[in-house]
Amino acid sequence: MPDRPQQRPLFALVIRLGAAFVLSVMLVFVKLLGESGVNLAEILFWRQVVTLPVLGLWFYASGTTYLLKTERLGLHGKRALYGLAGMFLNFGAVLILPLAEATTFNFTSAIWAVILSAILLREKVGPYRWTAVLLGFAGVLVIAQPGSGHVPLLGASIALSAAFMIALISIQIRDLGQTEHPLTTVFYFSAFSTPVLLLAMPFVAQAHTTREWLLLGGLALFGILGQFFLTAALRYGAVASVIVMDYSALIWATLFGWTIFDRLPPATTWLGAPLIVGAGVVIAWREHRLARKLPAPLVSE
Repeated sequence: MPDRPQQRPLFALVIRLGAAFVLSVMLVFVKLLGESGVNLAEILFWRQVVTLPVLGLWFYASGTTYLLKTERLGLHGKRALYGLAGMFLNFGAVLILPLAEATTFNFTSAIWAVILSAILLREKVGPYRWTAVLLGFAGVLVIAQPGSGHVPLLGASIALSAAFMIALISIQIRDLGQTEHPLTTVFYFSAFSTPVLLLAMPFVAQAHTTREWLLLGGLALFGILGQFFLTAALRYGAVASVIVMDYSALIWATLFGWTIFDRLPPATTWLGAPLIVGAGVVIAWREHRLARKLPAPLVSE
């Protein structure tokens, strides 16, 4: 079993910043494939299946096959189950919503993390973080404008559910990162999820054009890179610290939405997004302060 990694906060922030860009590009591929009529289950299959041979060759060529040994196979399986559900929701939201809106709703993962810590971990959450939770959901209401029809209710619900799953998965990856190499976690996620997706292929697979195959290849490549960067960031830094870098994805989502899909966010998104981002920053700042004050594994305020 590998030694516990040394914490390198600045390095973790840089890696997470790179992950935000790489995953933003990946979502562009998802949306283009969806517009081409490729089924969501097939998109997910090709996103995952390529990971196995690529990482298998890397482990063999680098002489690091020992990294595949794990004593936490059950937790890897649980992480894969949650991860597969999270990908379905995340990609589904991207297919329904504009990139900027789908990305902004994903930022509520920090808010969900606070709620989960209070309900599941019975952590004492004080006024700072509860205020941030209310601020974040106020931002959601501003963007969604229930009843206005600008943001489909189904799309908003799926995006918020995806953010909820991200909060759960981040906690799991942080735990796995204490003993597992980032590529080990990525490999087992694909190993557990690919057979499940394979079962759906006879019902959803279709012939593809050269363009679609190129998009699927780009999706797989950027997916592997993004997942590795995410896992590595959580290996070297705390969730509350590195998650702040995720907000840079809104810049890329807006840029790609404008240049590729000719879609700029409306005024409601520009008003609501700062509320959600601000809530996440407050939560991250508060948890960082509490972690410095209290030596216990679970901090409270």
